[in-house]
Amino acid sequence: MPTAILLDCSLSMACPVPGVAEGAEEPTRRQLATAALSALFQHVQALYRLEFTALLAFSSRWQLVVPFTRDYNALQEGLASLEECDKTCLEGALAGLSRVVLEEWGVGTPCQVIVVTDGCLGVGRGTLRHSLATLGARTDDEGRFPLPFPFPARLYVMCLATVDELQSIGALESLEKLIELNNGSGQIVAVEGQLLLKNVHNMISKFTQQVYTPFPATLRCGHLASDVTLFPRPEPVTPEHEFDPRPKCISSALEIVGFLELADVSSPPVLSRHLVLPIAPARDSEDGVGGPPEGPEEESSTAASAGKLPSFCVLLHGSLKVEGMVALAQLGTEWYGMLYSQADSKKKSNLMMSVFEPGCDPLPWLQAIPLLGPVTDYKENPYGADDSRSPFPLPPRCKRSYAQNLPVWTKPSGLQADIQKILRNARKLPEKTQTFYKVSSSYRS
Repeated sequence: MPTAILLDCSLSMACPVPGVAEGAEEPTRRQLATAALSALFQHVQALYRLEFTALLAFSSRWQLVVPFTRDYNALQEGLASLEECDKTCLEGALAGLSRVVLEEWGVGTPCQVIVVTDGCLGVGRGTLRHSLATLGARTDDEGRFPLPFPFPARLYVMCLATVDELQSIGALESLEKLIELNNGSGQIVAVEGQLLLKNVHNMISKFTQQVYTPFPATLRCGHLASDVTLFPRPEPVTPEHEFDPRPKCISSALEIVGFLELADVSSPPVLSRHLVLPIAPARDSEDGVGGPPEGPEEESSTAASAGKLPSFCVLLHGSLKVEGMVALAQLGTEWYGMLYSQADSKKKSNLMMSVFEPGCDPLPWLQAIPLLGPVTDYKENPYGADDSRSPFPLPPRCKRSYAQNLPVWTKPSGLQADIQKILRNARKLPEKTQTFYKVSSSYRS
């Protein structure tokens, strides 16, 4: 799930924090925000390194500092290069962030938006106070307020202030209204206790544990098992057609219940897709206590040694890729998904898991998944002696017209240049015999 960070660079962020002990240097809220985001980047790089993150800065105008990337060194450099600007105008920043996300990911990809600010609403047109006051009296020329976002999004407002301070300046109610405008999807994050660097780090620690926690699971098939992690983390799902709908969470025990031909499932409707990544076993140290790698050399040696160990996850991935099949997995009570190999490029592929709608029959043409059985239970092979048919009501395999070789359109100038190239090589025969045949065979009649 991509993350877009909006950092407030207004003048109010440059004010020193009051209440610091005598003799100590008074940090500014901007310095605390930089320390908070730096700690956030370090955590994501260590435990959620596949996350795409973008950094935007805003005051009266917004700017894209670092586009969506996995290079957290570039994010740290962009964070350090920002300068103070003028007043806070959040509406324009949210509209700009929406455009950036739409250009990169479209309307179907869920995104996390983190607004880092001191809670000051600003004064004048374009500020949050003015935007909320004129929300119901806007004309077509003024445009709509950028919330809710046109894509699925969670909005986190991270305030470099305490809850009491937000209430005293009248900002808490406006920020809560901001979350409400985003269909209630989001949260206000504030510092607990005095506004000190230690408490800011505690706020980031609690936030990352809530939002950026990996999802460890055990993938099992019979007596074979492998520890894996799912990325991005699966979200709870609330069934829409139940009498008393309650959120359902994916179990950490993923049980493979069977295999199907890839053509039998085709492209089914799914709720979400996740990378399935094997977890390398912890390497024991000399005194028998395992621990994380302490440096790049130890990390590379750990990865190399993990690559030599047998892994059921790697075995499953290779088997599904070679055989062209999918594995049906039970994700919870009456909840299923499928595991399959998806090509990332010509030479690279990944093991993916698609999550179906909760229920025993998420794919109507397969009927109820618990009622499916092995092929050996049938007197005759339901796929036929030569695997030419399917036992499921699927469309017949016919040759599509758009799958044929398409005509290649060319301009007269291009055709003339191709003929001249053949003639040039023909004049130099027999020295250019090899080149002549090579050029001639590259053109189709």
